[in-house]
Amino acid sequence: MNALTLIAAEEEQNPLVPPIPELVIGLIAFGIVFFFLWKKLLPNINTVLEQRREAIEGGIEQANDAKLEAQQTLDQYKAQLAEARHEAARMRSEAEQRGADLIAEMRAEGQRQREEIIAAGHAQIEADRKQAAQALRQDVGKLATELAGKLVGESLEDHARQSRTIDRFLDELEANAETTAGSTGAAR
Repeated sequence: MNALTLIAAEEEQNPLVPPIPELVIGLIAFGIVFFFLWKKLLPNINTVLEQRREAIEGGIEQANDAKLEAQQTLDQYKAQLAEARHEAARMRSEAEQRGADLIAEMRAEGQRQREEIIAAGHAQIEADRKQAAQALRQDVGKLATELAGKLVGESLEDHARQSRTIDRFLDELEANAETTAGSTGAAR
């Protein structure tokens, strides 16, 4: 007993070392609490932690999926934008080409109309010249017939004779005019 009393005396003196019965009761209580925590609380904590991990991983996967989908949408947008720019450039090029074709067509049409107007003007001038020459020929013929009638002293009222005389006179005038124009052109 001496040893036990000595241990008990030492234990009373050391406040850090609990008495053995308290130590046994504490170990039994710790075992019950540990068993309760291990059987009931630990599975619930593990379940909640697993759910949270799955939720986090699911959120990360959703975020990755959303990021991938956003990237695909951005790529599609860029492709559509590039296609729209290409289409706009093509349409602009076509419009410029159509404009150039239209301008060339309008120039050709203007040139054709100008040529027609010039040709019509020349034809009108030629017709007017012929008409004026005819009117002049008739007037000159009448004057020549009257003058010839006065010189000859007889009436040249015969139409056939009058036409021959007028034609002969005008032919001589034209021949003189051509000869004079030819010599003037050679002198230049």
